[in-house]
Amino acid sequence: MEFQTFSFPQSMQAYFGLFFFFFVTLSFFLFSVLIYLLRQRIWCSCDICYDYLSSNWSKQFNNLCDWYSYLLQKSPSQTIHVHVLNNTITANPDNVEYMLKTRFDNYPKGKSFSMILGDLLGKGIFNVDGEEWMFQRKMASLELANISIRAYAFEIVSAEIQCRLLPLLSSFPGSVLDLQDVFRRFSFDNICKFSFGLDPGCLELSSSPISRFAEAFDLASKLSAERAMAPLPLVWKIKRLFNIGSEKILKEAIEVVNVLAMEVIMQKRKLGYSTHKDLISRFMAISNDDSYLRDIVISFILAGRDTMASALTTFFWLLTNNPQVILQIRNEADQFMEPDQGFISYDQIRKMHYLHAAVYESLRLYPPVQFDSKFACHDDILPDGTFIPKGTRVTYHPYAMGRMETIWGQDCIKFKPERWLKNDIFCPQCPFKYPVFQAGVRVCLGKELALVEMKMVVLAVLRRFDIELVAPMGAPLFDPGLTATVRGGLHVVVRERWDIATA
Repeated sequence: MEFQTFSFPQSMQAYFGLFFFFFVTLSFFLFSVLIYLLRQRIWCSCDICYDYLSSNWSKQFNNLCDWYSYLLQKSPSQTIHVHVLNNTITANPDNVEYMLKTRFDNYPKGKSFSMILGDLLGKGIFNVDGEEWMFQRKMASLELANISIRAYAFEIVSAEIQCRLLPLLSSFPGSVLDLQDVFRRFSFDNICKFSFGLDPGCLELSSSPISRFAEAFDLASKLSAERAMAPLPLVWKIKRLFNIGSEKILKEAIEVVNVLAMEVIMQKRKLGYSTHKDLISRFMAISNDDSYLRDIVISFILAGRDTMASALTTFFWLLTNNPQVILQIRNEADQFMEPDQGFISYDQIRKMHYLHAAVYESLRLYPPVQFDSKFACHDDILPDGTFIPKGTRVTYHPYAMGRMETIWGQDCIKFKPERWLKNDIFCPQCPFKYPVFQAGVRVCLGKELALVEMKMVVLAVLRRFDIELVAPMGAPLFDPGLTATVRGGLHVVVRERWDIATA
């Protein structure tokens, strides 16, 4: 056997070549980072940017959204700039209409947004633009506009309330219960049955399946949202590249979420989907791409579980602090329902204007999605005169808009359902001053279903139970996430009402 030998000059040449390659690669990487940093505004001496970077805002405000609300209230144009985030934030209804309707084409989600949420949401409807968004929206709108589909959803929610939610609350008389956790389980059961035709049974008395998935989904939502708040996106991108730190945790959480999504898809294939009413069956009939179907599943869960649980949690917190509203809702229900009536009808719900106003008022103060961002395709000028350079992130802020005196008057902080009523009849407001369900072209398709579900839950619970906070609780603290989640949950004591229990 012959061995090839290398002379010293040849060895030096090889080492030199390797060193030169490494040096060129490192230089190119550092040069790219330098160019990136020069294009980013990673430091700014203005008060807003300083308070954001130093977290000075947290000395006076418990939630970032409350600080933004304060800044927007002080701004003459109701618009502010966070330069280190390249983010223009507005609570001006004229700007909102301009973004969501007049110049909708110039303010898509954008590639930057898609990259931030891409690992979790993939190419689901909340994370795409153009033809992909239009196709998914058309598919969903055709189904949700169908009267039989709406009746099907009504039946599912009614059954979940009567067979699971009310028995669960009855089984904890005088005990402490986390309503946020209950509503998350409730809404997860509903969205799975309606969207996938599957019943996870999260609200069963002896069940706590899904807890691992729920924790993973919440964690993935939180870490994805933190990407959007990072002054220097390059940091999370590098951590993602090397799979370290928070990005490693995010990847592991998404892997758990993916397991559940793929389980849904496999179960549907086993059961068959050609004759089923659920939404995922419609998409499976036209696509065999598991990755695409996975993104659809995740989007449905985000829309149906997190937003509904958030809306119900803050609504019941408001109710516990406003007993006069509870009394009004009960009195109105008594006008249209029999004392021992179990199931409420859709027609009866439609007649309850005060309840409808109370739900709208709750969502005004505590929208499940507190803000929404777009990215400008081209240079533009907003109606208030704000110049928007190409590539700027532009955010409208429903949470802050619900606290603007210029929009809702001096009592804007007050929970006041009557502001929506005229002669006891509900009077809607301009959607661009109340963009809780978005507005314009991308208005929420599930709006009506969500409102009916909320009202069904509120009526069922309030007519049968008294709800009390375990301890006095100030304004809710929110965890970072794609939807508003009350930190620590909503701990209450549930007691059956004697006048109902003995009827």
